[in-house]
Parts: sequence; C-alpha cells; structure tokens
Amino acid sequence: MPSLFHNSPVPRYAQIAGVLRQRIARGRWRAGQQLPTLPELMQEFDVARVTVRQAVELLAREGLLSAERGRGTFVTAPTPATGTLKLQTALRDLANVYRHDTPQLTLLEETAAMPALQSHEGPAAPGYRYLRRVHTRAAVAYCVIAIYLDERVFRMAAKRFRRETVVPVLLDLPRVRIAKAHQTLTIGTADVEVAEHLQLPLNAPVAEVRRIFHAPDGSVLYLGEVTYRGDYIRFDMDLNP
Repeated sequence: MPSLFHNSPVPRYAQIAGVLRQRIARGRWRAGQQLPTLPELMQEFDVARVTVRQAVELLAREGLLSAERGRGTFVTAPTPATGTLKLQTALRDLANVYRHDTPQLTLLEETAAMPALQSHEGPAAPGYRYLRRVHTRAAVAYCVIAIYLDERVFRMAAKRFRRETVVPVLLDLPRVRIAKAHQTLTIGTADVEVAEHLQLPLNAPVAEVRRIFHAPDGSVLYLGEVTYRGDYIRFDMDLNP
C-alpha cells in the first residue's frame, strides 16, 4: 500500500476512502457495523492519524459512515445499488442490449469534429458529427459518452441518432455495413467533470470503453468513447474449454 500511495497523484486520504468505500459496497462491512479503530487503520495503511480522519470524514459526508464520539465509526448505509449494464462481446448482442434499453439522453455538446485516431485504428472519414451526452436510467446517470459518427451516416437518420442510442440505429440502416468492430475496456477513476456528470465521488472507479466500427473500405465510421460508473458495469465472456 505505501508504494501505491507513493506512485499515485491521488491524495492518500482519497485512496483510503476509495478502499473503504469498496469494502462497504462489497458487503465486507454492513450497515451498523463498526469499523476498525483509527490506530488500526493507521497501521494498515501506514499513514498519519489526520489522513485516516480525512478519509472517514469524506465518507461521512457521502452518508456512508458516522463517527460517534467515544464509541467509534460505524457504517450507516451501504453504497446504493444502481443496477447493472451487461457489456457484450458480440456486436449484435451489444446492439440488442441497447435496443431494449431506453435511457434518458442529455446532450452536452453537438458539433463537427475529427476524432484522434491511432495509426492502427484505420483512416478517418471525410467528416464526423460529434455528440457528447449523458445516459440516465431510473434516475441514475450511468455513463458519459462521446460519439464520432461519419457525417454521411449521421445524415441518413439524424433525428434517430439524436434521440436514440446509436448502435441499434446503425445496425438498422440498410445502406450501412459494418465490416469490423472492436472495443477495449480499461479501468480508471472519475475526474472532476465525470464525477459531476455521474454524481460520483472524485476518483471513484469507472470503466472506460473505446468502441470502433469500420466501414468496408477500412475507414472509421463510428468511434464511441464511453465512461461508465464502476458500480454499473458487468462484463461477461464465454470461455471456450
């Protein structure tokens, strides 16, 4: 743990708060249960008393902990269950997940913009429509998504692309053929802007997905950069024996 703190730009108290938050979320500490004492937490994380106090105070402000004078620190509530969204590994299955999901879409920005593509990701189309929005379901904002869509494709169904999730619409268009699709998932932490949009604590865990669809000529017709709440994602893969 000390080496992790040493190499990370995230303040130590925020890292400790993240560890404690995850323990509560996973049921290691349940509502009403007392946490280890401050000296015990100081020893576990090898930090000063003030650092542990800052972590506890942060979780107390979130409503997860309550420090009672003379008694100790107690869990007041588990982290709220927010449902799950299953990330599929097949394009049709992914489209079906989104087809049956009708989130509220909050547009943050729409403009013309070119994506930053790596050399191995293929050539760009002549122009792109850029959409950035927040997806919300059951009053929970669960992802922020930046979409770069080939402008020629966008014009085929502009109204639908603006009011629906993009992937099912793409597969519905008879004149659009997706020759290849790829997505990469990495684990990160919420920066200030993402934390605000998804109503998360700063540096809370998030899943970052970069999703690319190619046209038959090899050009990128769709790029989606999605940041999901870490507590909302389930990633399943079938393993061949």
